[in-house]
Amino acid sequence: MQERSQLARLCGVRGDVRLDVVTSPALRDNALGDPSERPLPVYVPPGYDDDARRYPVIYCLHGYTGDAAGMLAVRPWERNVVQWMDALVTSDDMSPAILVLVDGFTRLGGSQYVDSIHNGDYATYVVRDVVDHVDANYRTIAHEGGRAVCGKSSGGFGAMHLTMEYPGAFAAFASHSGDACFRYSQMMSFPGAQRTLERFGFDIPSFVAEFEASLKRPQAWYHTMEMIGYAAAYSPRERKAFAVDLPFDLESGELRADVFGRWLSFDPVERVEERLAALERLRLRYLDCGRRDDYGLDIGARILASRMRKAGMSVRHEEFDDDHRNVGYRYGISLPALVGVLDKE
Repeated sequence: MQERSQLARLCGVRGDVRLDVVTSPALRDNALGDPSERPLPVYVPPGYDDDARRYPVIYCLHGYTGDAAGMLAVRPWERNVVQWMDALVTSDDMSPAILVLVDGFTRLGGSQYVDSIHNGDYATYVVRDVVDHVDANYRTIAHEGGRAVCGKSSGGFGAMHLTMEYPGAFAAFASHSGDACFRYSQMMSFPGAQRTLERFGFDIPSFVAEFEASLKRPQAWYHTMEMIGYAAAYSPRERKAFAVDLPFDLESGELRADVFGRWLSFDPVERVEERLAALERLRLRYLDCGRRDDYGLDIGARILASRMRKAGMSVRHEEFDDDHRNVGYRYGISLPALVGVLDKE
């Protein structure tokens, strides 16, 4: 029996948390200089080392500005996703499963888990490099029916994107406050980003340099960096740092329909019809969002659920009285739902 790790003790869980490292060819030599070697925390349930059974796996994706360490963060009066998993398993509210925390952080704050000539191929990194590592090193149910993917905010978007873009990789997804309906959720940030970049002569490298050098930053700067990060994922111009096309004219602020159209090609709301076959093969399509979400993502989830239902698919769609922040308690609902539809040995 393997001794429990210090990470498991830090999180106060009865299972174990192991810190692996994945070297990803998909991220190698990316334009931002981000590491291709990434930490990969893996939770295994109590008793994992005492038997030879195989377990289903849930892959969890963090949101924008998150990383693997952030998902492991221990806070008073709250549970992180590992603690939720352990509590559910040890109370017999959920069948035992493995939980994998995927690191998708970039210099610009996040990858959206899409393949990009600017950021690197983060979708390929997840569905090939990370999944292959886990299947090779843990006793998993190593096929579609044994895997699900979940996440919050940009992680929820990533969960939807990966299941739409790579049918057969996962059998189910859960999106908590996931990015959807970009016409509402993204456009509200364009004016502030344009105003901020004007102060820097519309020079993105100068803004990023000042952002990174500052000890404290105005809130508007974070929203601007977020828009640049999204552009690096959705509308990169070339394989060169900060060579991205923003969806508005830098000087006038006018919407650039051609560039925003590239963003919309990633919007889950816009993709339902073209990705019907991928969505139909899923065993669970789970969406939830607080009705007071700061970015209007509750509307995006409503529209997405409606479009999937009109296409003949069942959707588990829930709304609750909260905003966009600190809604990790929703994992207490989604994790059992995901494991409940996965194959067991």
